[in-house]
Amino acid sequence: MNGYDENPFSSGSDYARGEQKGGDRQKVGARETAWRMFSSEFNGSKLEIKAMEEKMPSYVVTPLGAKVNRILIAGVLTEKENRGTEEEPMWTCRVQDPAGNFYVNAGRFQPEASAALSSLPSPCMVAAVGKVRTFHREDGSMSVSVRPERVMEIDDAAYRGWILEAAKSTWTRLKNMKRACMTPDSTKESLMAMGVSPAEAEGISYVLDNDAMPDSAVYLKAIQNALRKLLPDEEIDFGFPDEFGDDMPRSAPAAPSSGGSGKADWEDAVLRLLEELDVDGKGAPRDELERRAESMGISSVDLEEISNSLMDKGLVYEPNLRYLKRI
Repeated sequence: MNGYDENPFSSGSDYARGEQKGGDRQKVGARETAWRMFSSEFNGSKLEIKAMEEKMPSYVVTPLGAKVNRILIAGVLTEKENRGTEEEPMWTCRVQDPAGNFYVNAGRFQPEASAALSSLPSPCMVAAVGKVRTFHREDGSMSVSVRPERVMEIDDAAYRGWILEAAKSTWTRLKNMKRACMTPDSTKESLMAMGVSPAEAEGISYVLDNDAMPDSAVYLKAIQNALRKLLPDEEIDFGFPDEFGDDMPRSAPAAPSSGGSGKADWEDAVLRLLEELDVDGKGAPRDELERRAESMGISSVDLEEISNSLMDKGLVYEPNLRYLKRI
């Protein structure tokens, strides 16, 4: 089956190799290593390294310095839509992990993934491995998605294993980024001397040279939410050290998840966004709504809860999977 293991989480598979070392290892003469990370880090990517030569890989650089060409994701397939035809499908899907949603697109050039998506129920737990794709808008903004090579249904144990590995690798990148921010004039070479892998050292240097420092609160929250899913008591406070401080600004306020006037304030904010983004009468594009909400401190998970609450109240509805519209 194109050299793939049946189970992408098995220790000997192409997918399982390399992640624990920061994604810097690569199968000799073959494809790039697939990184494990949460959707909040992946979707926050604003930087791209384009290939300078034909057949050379291009990369997306995440806010924590992961230099990503391929990615291994896991979560709940919550939505899928065939935007093509039965003969030539084009699947657009959402896969929800503890930090938000991955956006997955597969068409005729991904026959194995497309065939799998056509038969998978929604919702179900899936894993997918594939290439990163970018979309650039006229205003200069960039969004990312996954073009899967393979999609498969997984069980709860496999999903929990992915969550744990993604949490570990995110924590490592967060610590390495903090070290880089605390070291004046950090370079790839100086980071490697500290023990950072070559690929991650290059990515961190690229972020610091081209972008603002990341907001550590976003990734600490993602790790804590993910680890809570592995424990019986989901309300446990892991007591992560508040040590990132001024070195990595924590400017985004946390959106309330339940009750109180704060939730009403966020609902009002989302309603205003829906009106502002509904420029053609079709509703607000979900991807743009999530980006704008995230800039206000509302994570994609919180936005989903707020949207569901507004739909329950009869204030908004979904014209289709890609839009949300105020009534």
